[in-house]
Order: sequence, then structure tokens, then C-alpha cells
Amino acid sequence: MKPLTLSAFTLTTSLGVGLRAHLEALRAGRSGLAPCAFESVRLDTWVGQVPDEQLVPLPAKLAAFDCRNNRLAQLALVQDGFLETVAAARNRYGVDRIGLFLGTSTSGLLNTELAYRHRDARSGALPAGFDYAATHSGFSLARFVQAQLELKGPAAVVSTACSSSAKVFASAARMITSGLCDAAVIGGADSLCLTTLYGFASLGLLSSAPCRPFDGERAGISIGEGAGFAFLEPARAQEPAGTVRLLGVGESSDAHHMSTPHPEGAGARAAMQRALCSAGLAAQDIDYVNLHGTATRSNDAAEDQAVSDLFGTGIWCSSTKGATGHLLGASGIAEAVICALALREQFIPGSANTRRLDPGLRVRYLLDSAAQAPQRVMSNSFGFGGSNCSLVLGRVH
Repeated sequence: MKPLTLSAFTLTTSLGVGLRAHLEALRAGRSGLAPCAFESVRLDTWVGQVPDEQLVPLPAKLAAFDCRNNRLAQLALVQDGFLETVAAARNRYGVDRIGLFLGTSTSGLLNTELAYRHRDARSGALPAGFDYAATHSGFSLARFVQAQLELKGPAAVVSTACSSSAKVFASAARMITSGLCDAAVIGGADSLCLTTLYGFASLGLLSSAPCRPFDGERAGISIGEGAGFAFLEPARAQEPAGTVRLLGVGESSDAHHMSTPHPEGAGARAAMQRALCSAGLAAQDIDYVNLHGTATRSNDAAEDQAVSDLFGTGIWCSSTKGATGHLLGASGIAEAVICALALREQFIPGSANTRRLDPGLRVRYLLDSAAQAPQRVMSNSFGFGGSNCSLVLGRVH
């Protein structure tokens, strides 16, 4: 594929609001996880929750879209000069030539959960003010962001579980290559809700302690929430040193099982190999892999096999989910932005909360942040049902 430049990017998670907060936290090895005190949930688990007081109501002109998920998106959009970057791009390209491709899994599900508490006692009808399309549907996020950014180009939402907001990079690349748009806003948001927390608990996948990816005593995931965005446009011949580019995207769908990965990581390896081919690179050209690394026994083992089979055991790897929690539909964009930060600021993030590596796993796993100088990195996002996506990002010298 032809490289695309990440002209701007931003991220909000339990680690903080904006890029500076994330850079400081990642370098220091801090985690945003805390014992779950979300809403009425009574589970022995830890979550990566963005403080409620930071999620202020949407502006009056956008009040119809008001829900936790869109508030998270709004909080991210107003950071790191992102609104200004898009405003300038509107003038260059036109409002109908900028695409919008977002990922989410829960969208505004919490709004519906809360609405069900206030059904009419006799008829069971939901409250009159409840608007499913604007606050819960999968496309709610796109409608809100499109209105906020004043865009009128192609728009779509991807919902493929944990690969959702990684696959939007592929959607944007295809649309730009085909000439259906000239540039694109990509990203995603996912927010905590009761269905997600109790659902993963019913699967036996929640850890009762902060998640510990690739640890010998890992016992499950810690769910988080957050939102991130990037602006993609065709790379120019001359760009400043440190500029981050999308070099390749690889997708696969192994459909091995609804919630368990292929035990040998077949789909994961296929996605990574296709990303390398898309970028015109070999395995030895990659300096760091941001692992999907969920901290479940099966996921980490399968990914370890796929990565070590393809890259060998010498490449630096880590999972940042011990810092942010698993952002589900927003994990792809969150970890892509973390990789972009690593390239721009020249460091490799460690793995918060991981203490003692599983001796049965083979990758060269980094526990503490390191002042390395990565030039090309890969970010992995592997979802339920075998929906896999790998991204290759690079730095202009």
C-alpha cells in the first residue's frame, strides 16, 4: 500500500487525557487500573475507568447524542490540537472529501441499560426521551463525530470486537486508494457498561487483580474504556523527521471459535504476515511489536507462538493492556496511538503489572519502558470470532 501520514492523533484512557499524560505514564510504567467501582457493578475485578467528572455533557447543539461513549469521544477530540487539524483539512480537501471510519463494540449500550431501569411499570415502554439511534446504535458514534467535525464524506463504523478500531485503518486506506475520499478521520471509542462487565465475568475471563499480560500467573483481563483518533492523509515526498506513517495493514478471519483463538495463532500469524507484505517489509525490518496481550492463558500463549514463529525470539514485545486495561472496540486505535508515540518520542513501552514472565512463552518481552529508537513497529489487535488485524507504522528519518 502507499504510505499514509498520521498528521495528528490523540488518546484518552484511564491513564490520562491527551498524549502528554500517556507519554509520561507509559515511560514511568504507571497503570490506570483500579478496583471496580463502576455504576452498580458488584464484581471482584479491576477496570480502567475514565473519571466520571471528566465526562461532561455534550454541547447543546450535540445534546441529542449525549451518552457515556460519545462523551469519551468528545473528551478525546478536543485534545492535542485534533479539532484544529481537521478544520484545516476541511479547507484543503472539502467537507465531502474527508472520510470517517470508526470502531466500537459497546457504543452507547450503557444508555439503554439505564433506560431499562425507567420503563413504564404497566406497559414496559422505555422512557419517551430515550433515543436508541442517537445514543446506542453502532452508528451513533459516527453520527456524533461527523456532526462535531462538520464532515460530510463517506462514514462507516466497524464492529468486529477487539479488532474494530484497528480495522478502520484498512477501511480508510482502501477508500483513499479507490479515490472515494482524499483523507480520513479514523479512531474509535468504547465505554464501560454492565453488559460487558457481567458478560466477561460469565465467560470466566475477568481477573480479580490488575491484569498481568504474559505473566506466569496471569488470570484474565481487566476491562477499560477510552477513545482515540487519528487523521490520515497521503504521505508527501518530504516530511519532517519523526513524522509517523501507516505503512501496512493485514487482516484475517480464522473463525476458529467464538471466544477462543486458534491455539497455534494461525489467524494472528496470517494478519501479521499480510501487514508485512502490505508494507513491503520483512520480519527483520520491525523493531517492536505491541502485542494484543490480553492476559488470558489461551490468548497470550497463541499470540506468543504466532509472533515467535514469524519474528523469532529476538524482537522486543510488550502489551500495554496492564496500563490501560482492555479497551475492547477501542483497543486498536489506543495501541496504534501508543505505537505512534513510541515512534515519535523514541522509546518502547513496558508492561505495567506484569511481574514474572511465563517461562513457557518465548518472545522477548519488555517489562519496563526502554529508551530504544524504533523505526518501524507492529500493533496487533485480535478479536472474538477470529477477526484479526495487524498494523505496521513507521517513522520518517
